[in-house]
Amino acid sequence: MIYRWVLASVVIVACGVPSAFAQGQTNTNPPATQDDDRDRDVNLSQPDFTLAALPTTLRVPRHASSFRITHRFGRPLNQGSFGDLLGDLFGLDQGALIGLEYRFGVLRGLQAGIHRSSDKTIQFMGQYNIRRQDEAAPIGLDLLLAIEGGDNFSEHHAPTVGVLVSRELGDRGAIYVEPMFVNNSNPLPGVLTDDNSTVMIGLGARLRVRPSVYLMLEGTPRVSGYDPGVHQVSIGLEKRSGGHTFQLNFSNGLGTTFGQLARGGFKPAGSGEWHLGFNISRKFF
Repeated sequence: MIYRWVLASVVIVACGVPSAFAQGQTNTNPPATQDDDRDRDVNLSQPDFTLAALPTTLRVPRHASSFRITHRFGRPLNQGSFGDLLGDLFGLDQGALIGLEYRFGVLRGLQAGIHRSSDKTIQFMGQYNIRRQDEAAPIGLDLLLAIEGGDNFSEHHAPTVGVLVSRELGDRGAIYVEPMFVNNSNPLPGVLTDDNSTVMIGLGARLRVRPSVYLMLEGTPRVSGYDPGVHQVSIGLEKRSGGHTFQLNFSNGLGTTFGQLARGGFKPAGSGEWHLGFNISRKFF
């Protein structure tokens, strides 16, 4: 009789262990949420978090990050003879304005970042996604807040507030309209100028011409306030490869922060300047 009870107990335990083990696996590995999956998916219309200098409405996933290098060579491409330009390897042998940028997804839809350029300008920024384009919303909408300062953020602080509006064109690209207000954009003493702030409208577009190749265009016309020089414009060609984006661009200015964009591009007597540059970005998710 006792053997029958032992045999019955073994059968019951053997049948119960697999189901309990499977239940434990299910409880310790909950499925990923739809929002997390969507933020981490490749967005063919918006492959990167910036154009040349302007931000896009692409969301950084929660607790993920991205790193970017910006490089603007100082030698103008349209000055001097072609031989001199070739001798300088189209400006690569000259000095450059280099920027390092890091972005982090604080919460879903909220990202923070820091950008430092080699002229010792440091910019802190935060960006919150108010609305993401979907079947119910025809546009993407972000709120942007930033502040920058010269000499490693010790002087001439310039805060920025802006709204980013995007429209994705299926999987073929996106267009952007980004009104911004930059306070204290004038680096000169107030007694030398009437305007100390700039209102500008960032305009941009990115078009996918091959499965992983894009054309990019951006401009930052100033509509009121302090507006020296010319409106900065950039055009570029991009290649996306996995989590990397490589961009070769041409700009009439060297600016990569919002205060630098507000101060515009270069315009010496008789003609403007165009400079070779590039961006390299890497997503860590």
